[in-house]
Amino acid sequence: MTPAALIDNLEHLPNPFTQFDSIAAEMTAGTPLLKNPDFKRDLQLALCFIYSYNGSQATFNAYRREVERLLLWSWYVQSSPTTHLRRDQIEEFIHFCISPPEEWIGTKNVARFKLHMGTRVPNKQWRPFVSHISKLEFKNGEVPVTKQHSLSQAAIRATFSILSSYYGFLMQEEAVQQNPVALIRQKSKFVKKEVTRRQVRRISNLQWDYVIETAELLAEEDPNMHERTLFIMNALLGMYLRISELVADERSAPIMGDFTKDTDGHWWFKVLSKGNKERLIAVSDDMLTALVRYRRFRDLPDMPTIAENTPLIPKNRGQGPMTSSRQVRNIVQFCFDQAYERMCEDGMRTDADDLRVATVHWLRHTGISEDVKTRPKEHVREDAGHASMATTDRYIDTEYRERHASGRKKTLRPH
Repeated sequence: MTPAALIDNLEHLPNPFTQFDSIAAEMTAGTPLLKNPDFKRDLQLALCFIYSYNGSQATFNAYRREVERLLLWSWYVQSSPTTHLRRDQIEEFIHFCISPPEEWIGTKNVARFKLHMGTRVPNKQWRPFVSHISKLEFKNGEVPVTKQHSLSQAAIRATFSILSSYYGFLMQEEAVQQNPVALIRQKSKFVKKEVTRRQVRRISNLQWDYVIETAELLAEEDPNMHERTLFIMNALLGMYLRISELVADERSAPIMGDFTKDTDGHWWFKVLSKGNKERLIAVSDDMLTALVRYRRFRDLPDMPTIAENTPLIPKNRGQGPMTSSRQVRNIVQFCFDQAYERMCEDGMRTDADDLRVATVHWLRHTGISEDVKTRPKEHVREDAGHASMATTDRYIDTEYRERHASGRKKTLRPH
């Protein structure tokens, strides 16, 4: 069967800790299983667990995705509440996720629910799994097909991590006696161990020169549209920002007043990072110059004032801050595409290739990779908001350079 979505978006989900009965009453008509007290309790526990992560939209969505998949599989494939699953059934579920039936796979992201006669109803086009293709394949005119669906190693690790947390929650609620996910000893058959550290995905210095020069040219040609573009590109690389730290959401709205000067005259930028943790980023002289240019374009004084509430990145149309991360991605992608064309025109098609597959996050990686060459890594770690030094160490390429230098002299005819 093709399963229907169970759990709506956060803004449409009432608090299950206080309003579960009304939620269950609305859902029972479309999900007859909920007439069974075991399944109804299963849903209540799952909703309370997921709702606990309502402080971050991205985290909520990730936890909802994994737990909802488990609920749908457990209910409709195993005919069992998730509280009754054993270790071997969890292993079976992981196998199912790696290779789900085509009826469970979509080829595009669609809304889980839609409005019908004033009521939120499941969208019949929604599927628990979605087949994706790479940016390069998309640009070449290819389209995703259900048979191409696959889970990355990162996705499988996320499934284990989130479901283990879920069963930990169920144990605290005394709904289960043990954590079946934690009992799976041979996770290695699902998750490969990395023999060596992966290289960080970044663009080259030459590519960045073309990208930022492209943004500058765009800003000169059409300031009303692209002065904002230029500032966004500088901020993403120069302050290692994530998209979520540039746009407004339910947690925070970046403002000009987030740029602050300390008693020594040094400028810092305050952001709300992953895990709802605030961090301060040291603002370079070049970044301050970019800020001044951007503020002059917006008819603001050169430097922000204390508690200035002006949105950092305004909407192109209308009032208030930008709230769409997709819009930022489109802005960055446009710069990448334009820079790629310019490099090809200059006879550097091979050097330009990475720009066809690069993503916004590569700019953060690029900024960190460059700074860690010259700055103390402890300082870079604080600016980047890394939870551990091991994450920052991934950006240090010295080992790779030395290793390759020693390997270049290897001969195919040993003496």
